[in-house]
Amino acid sequence: MKQLLIFCLCIACFSCKEESKRNKKLQEKSATAKITNNHIQKEVFQEIIDSAQLKGAILLYDLKKDTFYSNDFSWAKTGQLPASTFKIPNSIIGLETKEVEDQHTIFKWNGEKRFFKAWETDLTFQQAFQRSCVPCYQEVARKVGVKRMHTYIDKFQYGNIEVDSTNLDNFWLQGNARISQFQQIDFLKRFQQNKLPISYRTATIVKEIMILKETENYVLRGKTGWSIVGEHHNGWFVGYVNSGDQVFFFATNVEPISKGFVQKEFQNNRKIVTYKALREFINLSN
Repeated sequence: MKQLLIFCLCIACFSCKEESKRNKKLQEKSATAKITNNHIQKEVFQEIIDSAQLKGAILLYDLKKDTFYSNDFSWAKTGQLPASTFKIPNSIIGLETKEVEDQHTIFKWNGEKRFFKAWETDLTFQQAFQRSCVPCYQEVARKVGVKRMHTYIDKFQYGNIEVDSTNLDNFWLQGNARISQFQQIDFLKRFQQNKLPISYRTATIVKEIMILKETENYVLRGKTGWSIVGEHHNGWFVGYVNSGDQVFFFATNVEPISKGFVQKEFQNNRKIVTYKALREFINLSN
Protein backbone atom coordinates (compact mmCIF):
# COMPACT_ATOMS: atom_id res chain seq x y z
CA MET A 1 0.00 0.00 0.00
CA LYS A 2 2.84 2.34 0.95
CA GLN A 3 4.63 1.58 -2.33
CA LEU A 4 1.43 2.27 -4.28
CA LEU A 5 1.02 5.63 -2.52
CA ILE A 6 4.63 6.61 -3.33
CA PHE A 7 4.07 5.55 -6.94
CA CYS A 8 0.91 7.70 -7.19
CA LEU A 9 2.71 10.69 -5.67
CA CYS A 10 5.52 10.30 -8.18
CA ILE A 11 3.04 10.14 -11.04
CA ALA A 12 1.25 13.26 -9.72
CA CYS A 13 4.56 15.10 -9.35
CA PHE A 14 5.60 14.09 -12.86
CA SER A 15 2.21 15.22 -14.22
CA CYS A 16 2.55 18.57 -12.48
CA LYS A 17 6.01 19.04 -13.94
CA GLU A 18 4.74 18.11 -17.40
CA GLU A 19 1.80 20.48 -17.03
CA SER A 20 4.20 23.21 -15.93
CA LYS A 21 6.37 22.52 -18.98
CA ARG A 22 3.33 22.65 -21.27
CA ASN A 23 2.19 25.94 -19.74
CA LYS A 24 5.68 27.37 -20.14
CA LYS A 25 5.73 26.30 -23.79
CA LEU A 26 2.31 27.85 -24.35
CA GLN A 27 3.50 31.10 -22.76
CA GLU A 28 6.63 31.06 -24.92
CA LYS A 29 4.51 30.33 -28.00
CA SER A 30 2.15 33.15 -27.08
CA ALA A 31 5.09 35.55 -26.64
CA THR A 32 6.50 34.43 -29.98
CA ALA A 33 3.09 34.99 -31.59
CA LYS A 34 3.03 38.56 -30.29
CA ILE A 35 6.44 39.22 -31.83
CA THR A 36 5.46 37.49 -35.07
CA ASN A 37 2.21 39.44 -35.31
CA ASN A 38 4.21 42.58 -34.46
CA HIS A 39 1.17 44.41 -33.07
CA ILE A 40 1.54 46.06 -29.67
CA GLN A 41 -1.37 47.73 -27.92
CA LYS A 42 -0.53 51.17 -26.50
CA GLU A 43 -3.07 52.39 -23.96
CA VAL A 44 -1.18 55.67 -23.64
CA PHE A 45 -2.22 56.47 -27.24
CA GLN A 46 -5.86 56.18 -26.18
CA GLU A 47 -5.20 58.52 -23.27
CA ILE A 48 -3.62 61.00 -25.68
CA ILE A 49 -6.64 60.86 -28.01
CA ASP A 50 -9.13 61.11 -25.13
CA SER A 51 -7.35 64.19 -23.74
CA ALA A 52 -7.86 65.94 -27.10
CA GLN A 53 -11.60 65.19 -27.13
CA LEU A 54 -11.22 62.91 -30.14
CA LYS A 55 -11.98 59.34 -31.13
CA GLY A 56 -9.95 57.24 -33.54
CA ALA A 57 -6.53 55.65 -33.75
CA ILE A 58 -2.85 56.47 -33.82
CA LEU A 59 -0.80 53.90 -35.71
CA LEU A 60 3.01 53.97 -35.52
CA TYR A 61 5.42 51.61 -37.25
CA ASP A 62 9.02 51.08 -36.14
CA LEU A 63 10.89 50.01 -39.27
CA LYS A 64 13.93 48.72 -37.39
CA LYS A 65 11.85 46.49 -35.11
CA ASP A 66 9.20 45.75 -37.74
CA THR A 67 6.57 46.52 -35.09
CA PHE A 68 3.24 48.36 -35.13
CA TYR A 69 1.90 50.29 -32.14
CA SER A 70 -1.70 51.49 -31.79
CA ASN A 71 -4.53 52.09 -29.37
CA ASP A 72 -7.11 50.62 -31.78
CA PHE A 73 -5.99 48.20 -34.50
CA SER A 74 -9.55 47.67 -35.72
CA TRP A 75 -9.95 51.38 -36.46
CA ALA A 76 -6.51 51.40 -38.11
CA LYS A 77 -7.66 48.67 -40.52
CA THR A 78 -10.83 50.55 -41.50
CA GLY A 79 -10.85 52.43 -44.81
CA GLN A 80 -11.48 56.18 -44.82
CA LEU A 81 -11.52 58.85 -47.52
CA PRO A 82 -7.86 59.77 -48.11
CA ALA A 83 -8.67 63.50 -48.26
CA SER A 84 -5.55 65.65 -48.69
CA THR A 85 -3.17 62.83 -47.80
CA PHE A 86 -3.72 61.94 -51.47
CA LYS A 87 -1.60 64.98 -52.31
CA ILE A 88 1.43 62.74 -51.73
CA PRO A 89 0.64 60.29 -54.57
CA ASN A 90 -0.97 63.09 -56.59
CA SER A 91 2.33 65.01 -56.42
CA ILE A 92 4.25 61.93 -57.53
CA ILE A 93 1.86 61.35 -60.43
CA GLY A 94 1.99 65.00 -61.51
CA LEU A 95 5.79 64.86 -61.66
CA GLU A 96 6.00 61.44 -63.31
CA THR A 97 3.57 62.48 -66.08
CA LYS A 98 5.47 65.78 -66.46
CA GLU A 99 2.27 67.76 -65.88
CA VAL A 100 4.30 69.39 -63.10
CA GLU A 101 7.93 70.27 -63.86
CA ASP A 102 9.32 70.54 -60.32
CA GLN A 103 8.73 72.06 -56.88
CA HIS A 104 9.07 75.55 -58.36
CA THR A 105 6.25 75.19 -60.92
CA ILE A 106 3.80 78.07 -60.52
CA PHE A 107 0.05 77.61 -60.11
CA LYS A 108 -1.64 80.82 -61.15
CA TRP A 109 -4.56 82.07 -59.07
CA ASN A 110 -7.52 82.93 -61.30
CA GLY A 111 -8.78 85.62 -58.94
CA GLU A 112 -11.81 83.67 -57.73
CA LYS A 113 -12.59 83.45 -54.02
CA ARG A 114 -11.28 80.27 -52.44
CA PHE A 115 -12.06 78.37 -49.24
CA PHE A 116 -8.86 79.59 -47.54
CA LYS A 117 -7.28 83.02 -47.94
CA ALA A 118 -3.85 81.35 -48.16
CA TRP A 119 -4.94 79.81 -51.50
CA GLU A 120 -5.83 83.19 -53.06
CA THR A 121 -2.44 83.87 -54.61
CA ASP A 122 -0.01 82.37 -57.09
CA LEU A 123 1.64 79.36 -55.48
CA THR A 124 4.66 77.22 -56.27
CA PHE A 125 4.09 73.47 -56.32
CA GLN A 126 5.86 73.22 -52.96
CA GLN A 127 3.64 75.94 -51.46
CA ALA A 128 0.54 74.30 -52.92
CA PHE A 129 1.46 71.06 -51.15
CA GLN A 130 2.32 72.69 -47.84
CA ARG A 131 -0.80 74.88 -47.85
CA SER A 132 -2.86 71.91 -49.04
CA CYS A 133 -4.33 73.91 -51.93
CA VAL A 134 -7.24 71.82 -53.22
CA PRO A 135 -7.80 73.87 -56.43
CA CYS A 136 -4.12 73.47 -57.37
CA TYR A 137 -4.25 69.70 -57.02
CA GLN A 138 -7.57 69.50 -58.82
CA GLU A 139 -5.79 71.19 -61.70
CA VAL A 140 -3.05 68.52 -61.55
CA ALA A 141 -5.62 65.70 -61.53
CA ARG A 142 -7.50 67.12 -64.53
CA LYS A 143 -4.25 67.41 -66.52
CA VAL A 144 -3.22 63.85 -65.63
CA GLY A 145 -6.60 62.48 -66.73
CA VAL A 146 -8.59 59.41 -65.72
CA LYS A 147 -6.56 56.76 -67.57
CA ARG A 148 -3.13 57.79 -66.30
CA MET A 149 -4.46 58.47 -62.79
CA HIS A 150 -5.93 54.97 -62.69
CA THR A 151 -2.69 53.43 -64.00
CA TYR A 152 -0.51 55.05 -61.36
CA ILE A 153 -2.86 54.37 -58.45
CA ASP A 154 -2.88 50.69 -59.46
CA LYS A 155 0.93 50.69 -59.76
CA PHE A 156 1.23 52.19 -56.29
CA GLN A 157 -1.29 49.73 -54.78
CA TYR A 158 -2.73 52.74 -53.02
CA GLY A 159 -5.87 51.84 -51.08
CA ASN A 160 -9.19 51.11 -52.78
CA ILE A 161 -9.73 54.06 -55.12
CA GLU A 162 -12.43 54.58 -57.73
CA VAL A 163 -11.64 57.15 -60.44
CA ASP A 164 -13.74 58.05 -63.48
CA SER A 165 -14.69 61.08 -65.55
CA THR A 166 -17.33 62.16 -63.03
CA ASN A 167 -15.07 62.37 -59.99
CA LEU A 168 -11.56 62.99 -61.37
CA ASP A 169 -11.01 66.21 -59.43
CA ASN A 170 -12.59 65.24 -56.11
CA PHE A 171 -12.49 61.44 -55.68
CA TRP A 172 -10.11 61.77 -52.72
CA LEU A 173 -12.49 64.16 -50.92
CA GLN A 174 -15.85 62.45 -51.39
CA GLY A 175 -17.33 59.27 -52.78
CA ASN A 176 -16.21 55.67 -52.34
CA ALA A 177 -12.41 56.01 -52.29
CA ARG A 178 -10.99 54.39 -49.17
CA ILE A 179 -7.59 53.81 -47.58
CA SER A 180 -6.75 52.47 -44.12
CA GLN A 181 -3.99 53.56 -41.78
CA PHE A 182 -2.12 50.31 -42.43
CA GLN A 183 -2.35 50.97 -46.18
CA GLN A 184 -1.10 54.53 -45.70
CA ILE A 185 1.99 53.24 -43.87
CA ASP A 186 2.56 50.49 -46.43
CA PHE A 187 2.56 53.10 -49.22
CA LEU A 188 4.81 55.50 -47.27
CA LYS A 189 7.23 52.70 -46.40
CA ARG A 190 7.66 51.77 -50.07
CA PHE A 191 8.00 55.45 -50.96
CA GLN A 192 10.61 56.12 -48.26
CA GLN A 193 12.61 53.07 -49.30
CA ASN A 194 12.48 54.02 -53.00
CA LYS A 195 10.51 50.89 -53.88
CA LEU A 196 7.75 52.63 -55.84
CA PRO A 197 7.99 52.42 -59.65
CA ILE A 198 8.98 56.09 -59.99
CA SER A 199 12.12 58.04 -60.84
CA TYR A 200 14.68 58.98 -58.20
CA ARG A 201 14.18 62.63 -59.20
CA THR A 202 10.45 62.50 -58.47
CA ALA A 203 11.01 60.77 -55.12
CA THR A 204 13.60 63.38 -54.13
CA ILE A 205 11.34 66.33 -54.98
CA VAL A 206 8.33 64.91 -53.13
CA LYS A 207 10.43 64.01 -50.09
CA GLU A 208 11.65 67.60 -50.05
CA ILE A 209 8.21 69.21 -50.21
CA MET A 210 6.96 66.86 -47.47
CA ILE A 211 9.44 68.15 -44.87
CA LEU A 212 7.62 69.74 -41.92
CA LYS A 213 10.57 70.04 -39.57
CA GLU A 214 14.29 69.40 -39.83
CA THR A 215 16.78 69.50 -36.94
CA GLU A 216 20.20 68.02 -36.16
CA ASN A 217 18.45 65.03 -34.60
CA TYR A 218 15.61 64.22 -36.97
CA VAL A 219 13.70 65.03 -40.16
CA LEU A 220 9.91 64.88 -40.04
CA ARG A 221 7.86 64.56 -43.22
CA GLY A 222 4.10 64.44 -43.41
CA LYS A 223 0.74 65.50 -44.77
CA THR A 224 -2.59 66.21 -43.13
CA GLY A 225 -6.03 65.49 -44.53
CA TRP A 226 -9.60 66.44 -43.64
CA SER A 227 -12.77 65.11 -45.25
CA ILE A 228 -16.23 66.54 -44.56
CA VAL A 229 -19.26 64.55 -45.68
CA GLY A 230 -22.45 66.10 -44.38
CA GLU A 231 -21.81 66.52 -40.66
CA HIS A 232 -19.16 63.81 -40.57
CA HIS A 233 -15.60 65.08 -40.11
CA ASN A 234 -12.58 62.79 -40.46
CA GLY A 235 -8.99 63.93 -40.03
CA TRP A 236 -5.62 62.49 -41.04
CA PHE A 237 -1.96 63.05 -40.32
CA VAL A 238 0.45 60.69 -42.07
CA GLY A 239 4.18 60.63 -42.67
CA TYR A 240 7.48 59.45 -41.21
CA VAL A 241 10.42 60.54 -39.07
CA ASN A 242 14.08 59.81 -39.78
CA SER A 243 16.18 59.92 -36.60
CA GLY A 244 19.68 58.50 -36.85
CA ASP A 245 19.29 54.92 -38.01
CA GLN A 246 15.64 54.81 -36.93
CA VAL A 247 12.58 55.41 -39.09
CA PHE A 248 9.12 55.72 -37.57
CA PHE A 249 6.08 55.85 -39.83
CA PHE A 250 2.81 57.27 -38.56
CA ALA A 251 -0.81 57.37 -39.69
CA THR A 252 -3.27 59.06 -37.38
CA ASN A 253 -6.98 59.05 -38.16
CA VAL A 254 -9.35 60.83 -35.79
CA GLU A 255 -12.80 62.35 -35.53
CA PRO A 256 -14.32 64.87 -33.09
CA ILE A 257 -16.45 63.30 -30.35
CA SER A 258 -19.09 66.03 -30.48
CA LYS A 259 -20.80 68.11 -33.16
CA GLY A 260 -19.97 71.32 -31.33
CA PHE A 261 -16.22 70.96 -31.75
CA VAL A 262 -13.91 73.87 -32.59
CA GLN A 263 -12.61 73.33 -36.13
CA LYS A 264 -9.31 75.13 -35.52
CA GLU A 265 -8.61 72.88 -32.54
CA PHE A 266 -9.48 69.77 -34.55
CA GLN A 267 -7.15 70.97 -37.30
CA ASN A 268 -4.27 71.34 -34.82
CA ASN A 269 -5.01 68.28 -32.71
CA ARG A 270 -4.40 65.84 -35.57
CA LYS A 271 -0.74 66.79 -35.35
CA ILE A 272 -0.55 67.33 -31.60
CA VAL A 273 -1.74 63.82 -30.68
CA THR A 274 0.65 62.31 -33.23
CA TYR A 275 3.64 64.22 -31.88
CA LYS A 276 2.77 63.12 -28.33
CA ALA A 277 2.66 59.48 -29.47
CA LEU A 278 5.97 59.80 -31.34
CA ARG A 279 7.62 61.26 -28.24
CA GLU A 280 7.08 57.89 -26.57
CA PHE A 281 9.83 56.64 -28.92
CA ILE A 282 11.77 59.62 -30.32
CA ASN A 283 12.96 62.90 -28.83
CA LEU A 284 11.15 65.59 -30.86
CA SER A 285 11.90 68.45 -28.48
CA ASN A 286 14.62 70.09 -30.59
